[in-house]
Amino acid sequence: ASLSSSSTPLHRLFMMSTVSEHTAPKHVVIAGAGIIGVSTAYYLAEHHNITTTLVDPTGTVAPAASGKAGGFLALDWNDDTTTGPLTRRSFALHQELADKFGAESIQYRRLTCAAIGATATTTSKQNKPLGAKLKNIEWADGGASYRLLGSEETIAQVHPKLLCERLFAETKGCQLVKGSVIGAVETTDGKLSGAKLDDGTTIEADALLYACGPWTANIIKGVKYHSVIVPTTRVLNQCVFFSGCGDPEVYVRPDQTAYCTGFPEDARVVTESPGQVQQASRTTVLELKKEEAPVVTQSCYLPTTTDGLPVMGELLGTTKNTYIATGHTCWGILLGPASGEGMASWIATGSSSSVDLRRFSPSRYG
Repeated sequence: ASLSSSSTPLHRLFMMSTVSEHTAPKHVVIAGAGIIGVSTAYYLAEHHNITTTLVDPTGTVAPAASGKAGGFLALDWNDDTTTGPLTRRSFALHQELADKFGAESIQYRRLTCAAIGATATTTSKQNKPLGAKLKNIEWADGGASYRLLGSEETIAQVHPKLLCERLFAETKGCQLVKGSVIGAVETTDGKLSGAKLDDGTTIEADALLYACGPWTANIIKGVKYHSVIVPTTRVLNQCVFFSGCGDPEVYVRPDQTAYCTGFPEDARVVTESPGQVQQASRTTVLELKKEEAPVVTQSCYLPTTTDGLPVMGELLGTTKNTYIATGHTCWGILLGPASGEGMASWIATGSSSSVDLRRFSPSRYG
């Protein structure tokens, strides 16, 4: 009754209590070595001097969506949504990371983006199918309309796999272990003492984060996307979103390739194993350029929730110092750095820094 009549909101009282009682962990186990896991590990070390162990079923960094995504970054596309502040903070962090690591090492750059209409019957003025270059479009063929979606001030890109690998390499005191976390190990007084793996071993830790994408929890489903990476005759500088014909999206890269995706499937519970969704082609780039065939064909699952928002925060009602971070949909790479920064702060101090993560609390699912 006294809390209900207080002038301080209940959620604020809870946060004040949590922060005052919080003790920073010494070692954190992170289940999942994708963009969220490695970003959290990086900022735990960088900002809080806390060591981590990443656990992934494949024993590699970014084996699933974080290694097979397009890496498209947009500053203001989420401004009118709940993820708006998180998006803007993360866009800035991407630039900071590029400046620190070297933009070329992670294929980071600014570029432009446009949208055009497309139909299966679009032809050029010479009546050749998809043969005419659209005005204001650097490379796209055909189409019925044009709309600029962003300039170099608001649009950027990064190579997701290279970014994840560099974050891991730059994280002090971080180890990568092959395996699956199947639960927390508690002390007699209910505190976390470690993470139990599927082989029966235990990794000692005083905090545990589940960041396994669509394999994280039963509130998460996966949306399967298919993609191909094709060679281009030159370096292109404009990403294009097509409207119609399955709404394909094309993200051009600085290594003379273009990442093409579209035709997403319906959300479903993921039963395929991490890293085994679909293997990429092993044919070399040079051979494929010569034959004008795709460099790589692949698919991955993007983690999603019923309300389309990420799930990030402490799992209350379970073993203390157990956390979750997933459900970033198609914006996983974009939101990765700020989500990692926020989760690192939450784990280390009891509250998120820069961006308030309470709006993404798992408590909304009970």
